[in-house]
Amino acid sequence: MGFRLLFSQAGVFLPPIQPWRVCFDAMRRDFPATRRYLDMTTPSLSLKKIYSGKVRDLYEIDDKRMLMVATDRLSAFDVILEQPIPDKGKILTAISNFWFDKLAHVVPNHFTGDRVEDVVPAAELPLVEGRAVVAKRLKPVAVEAIVRGYIVGSGWKEYQKSGTVCGIALPAGLKEAAKLPEPIFTPSTKAAVGDHDENISFAQCEAIIGAELAAKVRDTSIALYSAAVQYAASRGIIIADTKFEFGLDEDGTLTLMDEVLTPDSSRFWPADSYAEGTNPPSFDKQFVRNWLESTGWNKEPPAPAVPADVAQKTADKYREALTRLTR
Repeated sequence: MGFRLLFSQAGVFLPPIQPWRVCFDAMRRDFPATRRYLDMTTPSLSLKKIYSGKVRDLYEIDDKRMLMVATDRLSAFDVILEQPIPDKGKILTAISNFWFDKLAHVVPNHFTGDRVEDVVPAAELPLVEGRAVVAKRLKPVAVEAIVRGYIVGSGWKEYQKSGTVCGIALPAGLKEAAKLPEPIFTPSTKAAVGDHDENISFAQCEAIIGAELAAKVRDTSIALYSAAVQYAASRGIIIADTKFEFGLDEDGTLTLMDEVLTPDSSRFWPADSYAEGTNPPSFDKQFVRNWLESTGWNKEPPAPAVPADVAQKTADKYREALTRLTR
């Protein structure tokens, strides 16, 4: 989910070399099909590319700014699918931009205020139209900030075994998709190359980023989630859970970055069909996840080829989320 970039001594952002972080360049090297797909789905810009993530490509503007481009790539179970989702990058960008603006009163975000057309040559603008933003270059906080308001997914699996999620004890007798008494902060890190995201306890989060910053990330994440949940409810959407990523600016200010409250980073459920005891239909990539699981795939690269109708239905669900949220 997302990417993190760090300053090198030369002031250039580079993928962090840490055991918990999946380095996408290694995936390019180890999986030729992934490398070919990245090459096919990456715009050819004159700006220097500094990183390719699972979904987004980053280009250097100067030592303080970068161009972030959302592609139509889709990852599921930490594997890049070879089939793009039509217009996914544009939809994700529109949803993220909407939420960054709406939640700006809660925490600063990565926007610089610069326009894409001011940094990209006119001849290249069609390559990134609707799918790019000019973002600050930040020092990323080395955890993914996940907030859960409902018990589902990996949280549900853990709860069934231990009655806890990331070390947080929950009431007994909860059903799948039940609403929690209050939102909980359940951070995660990235595992080694080829492995999957790992949930961690808050104590482990403190050990990684420090107690003071961990508390600030937790409190800010819950505040963002709570504000978003209230708005989404007015549009008939339940936000079951979501993931935020943060960075620190030159002054050490906590800053929201990457993407926010999109179908890639969140579970969106239609409120009118929600019921405890079953995993509700959703406006996110759960649709394609369900299809992949139905194939018996072992969740290791390469993924099965996604049929065109499944890709289009996934795109339709993403677009419905955009329409409902912003209409």
